[in-house]
Amino acid sequence: MTSYLASGVDTIGTHPQWTIAGLAFNKDTIISTLIAGAIVVLFGVLIARKATSGVPTGPQLIWETVVASIDDQVEAAIGKRVAPFVVPLATSLFVFILVANWLEVIPTTERYHLTSPTSDVNLTLPLALLVIVLMHVTGLRKRGLKYIGHFFKPAYLAPINIIEEFAKPVTLALRLFGNIFASGVMLALFGLMPFFILWLPEALWKLFSMGIGVIQAFIFALLTILYFSFALGGHGDEESHESSPEAAHEPISDEVLSADDRAAAHT
Repeated sequence: MTSYLASGVDTIGTHPQWTIAGLAFNKDTIISTLIAGAIVVLFGVLIARKATSGVPTGPQLIWETVVASIDDQVEAAIGKRVAPFVVPLATSLFVFILVANWLEVIPTTERYHLTSPTSDVNLTLPLALLVIVLMHVTGLRKRGLKYIGHFFKPAYLAPINIIEEFAKPVTLALRLFGNIFASGVMLALFGLMPFFILWLPEALWKLFSMGIGVIQAFIFALLTILYFSFALGGHGDEESHESSPEAAHEPISDEVLSADDRAAAHT
């Protein structure tokens, strides 16, 4: 791996490619993405096969801790009743991005070198677009034309609001890409050190890089929750109803709940 890093300093940011029908596909990004996805699926299957209703241990404990943390964030920001699908979405994004971020710290050979697919903007941008598109679709489904109207309140800020919406996927993608790419650059630079001292700074940086991977995966998942919270208007109305005894049994505002939600609330 060291020789790979040392020889790769001059080619940082370049990718071996396949060309199909005139389109270029980054080999390392595609392979690393498939490996990260396979690890997540295998991890999920392992947990499902060994899950117990008693006191969780091992992988199940880790999984339940992650899910419970995200569940609390969604409940605080939106309310699970308003958007229950945000919990599995944010959980899946967090786990996948975390595994993808950590791939580069796995010791490999020069021939079979693994890179973090999240160090390629061609992966982080589609992930960000997925979140933003789902956010707008959910906002329109839940709130209808009122969702579009909030971009024009006040009207003179409409251009800024619209520009901000176009900037969201860009900033969300570049934040993840920039941090993981910089981590890979540092690993490549360490490869230039003499072999007899290389192990110490490389080991320390890999530990630090793993910490960065956790933070960036958490930030991506947290921003996903917050974006859906902005689109759905949070659950401030629900909280005010709960604080008032007279309104304790009133239904949630029709502006937030969809037709399916309202039908379920009356059954």
